[in-house]
Amino acid sequence: MVLMYSDPAQTKAMSTSDREVVRRRHEALHAEESGSMLNGAGLAYPERTTTIRLGGGGPVASEGPLVAAREQLTAYYVIDCESAARAASIAERILDFHVTAVEVREIHDCFGMDPRV
Repeated sequence: MVLMYSDPAQTKAMSTSDREVVRRRHEALHAEESGSMLNGAGLAYPERTTTIRLGGGGPVASEGPLVAAREQLTAYYVIDCESAARAASIAERILDFHVTAVEVREIHDCFGMDPRV
């Protein structure tokens, strides 16, 4: 999984042409990596996020992202490729003036309980 981070304030300030550049770059990446890209999506702005934590009496909901930071999780891709190095090489091509950081994480099993990792 490739997790993309950007500054929501900068995203909101983007011009129409800036947004078009980002859209074209992602479309090109999808076309070039059509065999590896399984799915992905953009995410709503952090202020439209609800974080639910386990509190003393059960679940406690709060408005906003888990961590207050300038850069926030903005989108993700799920990719299928032969190695972590290959995943990183795809992820590097996402970085630009808008997406300023990416995380690459292996998806191990559906429950996240694989004892080998």
